[in-house]
Amino acid sequence: MSPQVSSGRRDGVIQQLRDTSAVFDLVVIGGGITGAGIVREAAASGLKTLLIEQKDFAWGTSSRSSKMVHGGLRYLGSGHFRLTRDAVHERERLMKEAPGLIDPLRFVMPHFHKQFPGPRLFQLLLRLYDRIAGNHSRHYLTPGQTQQWVPGLQTNGLTGASGFTDAVTDDARLVQRLIEEARSAGATCVNYVAASEILRSPGPDHSVTGVRLTDTERAQDGSFDVTTALVINATGAWAGRLQTATSETARIRPLRGSHLIVPFSSLPVSCSVSLFHPRDGRPVFAFPWQGTTVLGTTDLDHRDDLDREPAITPEEVDYLLEVADTLFPGRRLTHGDVIATWAGVRPVVSSGNSKAPSKENREHVFWEDDGLISIAGGKLTTFRLIAREALQRGAPQLPGAFALRADQQPVFSAAPVMEKPVALSHLQWHRLQGFYGPLLPDVLAEQELQPVARNGDVVWAEVLWACRSADVVHLDDLMLRRTRLGLTLADGGAELLATLKARCQHLLGWDDERWQAETDRYLGIWRAAYSMPETGKGSGDDQ
Repeated sequence: MSPQVSSGRRDGVIQQLRDTSAVFDLVVIGGGITGAGIVREAAASGLKTLLIEQKDFAWGTSSRSSKMVHGGLRYLGSGHFRLTRDAVHERERLMKEAPGLIDPLRFVMPHFHKQFPGPRLFQLLLRLYDRIAGNHSRHYLTPGQTQQWVPGLQTNGLTGASGFTDAVTDDARLVQRLIEEARSAGATCVNYVAASEILRSPGPDHSVTGVRLTDTERAQDGSFDVTTALVINATGAWAGRLQTATSETARIRPLRGSHLIVPFSSLPVSCSVSLFHPRDGRPVFAFPWQGTTVLGTTDLDHRDDLDREPAITPEEVDYLLEVADTLFPGRRLTHGDVIATWAGVRPVVSSGNSKAPSKENREHVFWEDDGLISIAGGKLTTFRLIAREALQRGAPQLPGAFALRADQQPVFSAAPVMEKPVALSHLQWHRLQGFYGPLLPDVLAEQELQPVARNGDVVWAEVLWACRSADVVHLDDLMLRRTRLGLTLADGGAELLATLKARCQHLLGWDDERWQAETDRYLGIWRAAYSMPETGKGSGDDQ
C-alpha cells in the first residue's frame, strides 16, 4: 500500500485498508498536533504507522489555539519550571528548523501605576526566562519608548513596559506539515475516518489486537478492522471516549478559549501587546496574524457537546473588547469591527480541587490500558516531547527491534534551495518556504502566484495545490484550515466563492450540485462558529 495520500486517492487508500487486512505496528487516533507529532516520530523511527482523524486534520483544538509557540511565561510565574524549560527549548529548536512557519514575535507588556506585577518583578521573571532559553531578549522600555513601539496605547498611569520574544505560527499548517513529513517517512494518514472500537484479545490479558474503523464520509459502507498491538489515543478533549478507565478520564476538564479577529487598520499592532484583564487578572493579548489583528483569549469551562463546533459567546466578545478599550481607548473597537471569531477547547487535566480555569496545570498526562495509551493536556509547543514519551511508553507493544530515533534528528526537512520568483515579496517567499518545505516546488508548479485577496498574503498556487494534494474533503477544510481565508476575509470570504468555484471545482471533482451543497455547509459552519454571535447564541460555558 502506498503511504502517499492525496484528496483524489483518499477513497482508494480506505478501500485498500478494507481489502488487505492491514497490519500496523502502531495506530494513532487523532489528527491534531499531538497525533501528528507522534506519527512523525513513529514513522521516522521505522514503525509502520496509521494515523486516523474522525473529522479533518487539525479540526479541533489544533486549528483554534492562540497560535503561540511559547515557553509559557505565566506558567513560570506559577512555579511550573519544568514545563517552561521544555517549552522554551522546543520553541528555540522549532524556530531554527522551520523559519517562515514558526517565527519570532516581539511581546510588549505595559506597566501601569500600582499594577501587579510591577516592572522590577517582571524583569526578574524575564531574566530567568532568558536564562532558560540561553539567549537575551528582554529589555525595559520607558513610557516614551513604549508609545513608539505601541502607538495609541493607554498613557494614563503608564510607567513603562517590558519587552521579550516568543514565537507565533499557523497551527493548522503546523499540523499539516508534520503529517507531510510523516508520509514522506512511510506513514499512512487519513482524515474523516473514526475509531468506533478498540479490539482486544478474549484472554485474561485483554491486550489490544486492533481498531474498528468507519469512513465517516461513507458510513453506509460499514466498519472495517485493522490489526495492531498498540493504539495511541491522541484525541485530546475526546480521549475519554476510548478509555475504559472512566474514573481517570473524568479528570479531563474541557476549557474554551475564544478570539476576535479585527482588521489591522482598526487595531494596528506590530508586536503582541499584553495586558492583565481588569476584570479577572488574566493575561490577554492583541497580536498581528496573517494581515489582521487578533484579540484573545478567554478561559472558561466548556460544557457543550464536543462534537459541535465550539463558538464564542456574547459575554466573551464583550470581555475581549473590554481589553481593547482599556489598552487602546482611542480606537473604540465595536462589534462591527470584528471580521471573524474562533473558539477552541483545551483538553486540560483537572486537579479536581475546583481551581479557576486559568489556574489549572497545562502539563500533559498519560493513561495506559493494556496496549491503549491515552494522552490529555500538553501544549502546542511541546508536541515533539509528548510524542517521544508516548512511543517510549508504548515500546513493550512495539516490535523487538524498535529504537526511537535520535533526539537531535530534525522534525522538519528544509525547503530546497531555489531562486525566489519575481512575483513574490521576500516576506511571502519566507512564509512559503516555511509552510511547505520540501513540497514547495509542487506548490510553485501551480504557477498562479497572484494574491487571492488584495490585502492578503495567500497566493492562488497554495489554494490550487491544496485542492489537488492536501486532503480537502469539504469546502470548510479549504477555507478554514488549508488556508485561513475564512478567518481573514469579510463574511468568511463569501464574495470569493464564485471565483473559487471557477478555479477549483474541477480539481476537487465536484459537480454543481456538490459545490452548492459544500457552499451551504461551509457558510452554515462559518455563521454558527466563526462569525459574531447572536444574543443567546454560543457554546455552553461557566461564565
